[in-house]
Amino acid sequence: MMTNYSIDHKSPMPLHAQAEMLLRQLIQEEDYQNGKVLPNEVELAKKLAISRTTLRQSINKLVFEGLLVRKKRSGTRVAQNAVSSKSNNWLSFSQEMKLRGIPIRNFELHVTWVTPNEQLINFFDIKPERKVLKMERVRGRPDEPFVYFVSYFHPRVGLTGDEDFKRPLYEMLEQEHHVIATLSKEEISAIAAEASIAEKLRVATGSPLLFRKRFVFDQGERPIEYNLGYYKANSFVYTVESTR
Repeated sequence: MMTNYSIDHKSPMPLHAQAEMLLRQLIQEEDYQNGKVLPNEVELAKKLAISRTTLRQSINKLVFEGLLVRKKRSGTRVAQNAVSSKSNNWLSFSQEMKLRGIPIRNFELHVTWVTPNEQLINFFDIKPERKVLKMERVRGRPDEPFVYFVSYFHPRVGLTGDEDFKRPLYEMLEQEHHVIATLSKEEISAIAAEASIAEKLRVATGSPLLFRKRFVFDQGERPIEYNLGYYKANSFVYTVESTR
């Protein structure tokens, strides 16, 4: 337990962010999934050579997300069924499709640098002349595309355009650029397919599409991605689960 986990104190990645990453890995382990109590804060902070305040900041984040449950005297445990919860599926389209048993094929992948429009300037809070990286992907089942994604990234993220964008996006951002996607805000509507998008999705112009606009933020709630998704209407069901 914890033998392979450590924090790089020379890394530009904040200590609390590194601690959060380690906790997310730790709670995937079978023992903790089965109800084993996590190491106490004093022991864990000492093991990682960080302050209890820094560690508690990371633990509180996972408690807030519903991944961990903390109880006095009985310690901190993984929340039942938390790791595979629906609320975390947004982090990886590839992972979401894998959970549904759907093999995914990339039909198109284009990466370019573009001048931001007014929406991007306002969302990213950047100067009009500062170019942003744009990634376009057409994805779907092996025999047919069903979604067209357009993503724009804040220059702060540090993408060069030479990254392997066939990898799960947020995994790549985390491992190569120390950027952790933490919060997603979405707007969903129904639209008719323009000619260019219809061609990419192999549908008739004017066909119904589900349009999903996603705003992605890091742990400091700073914007990192502005994402547009165009889904064939008959290929995507958006499910919301609420409890009270």
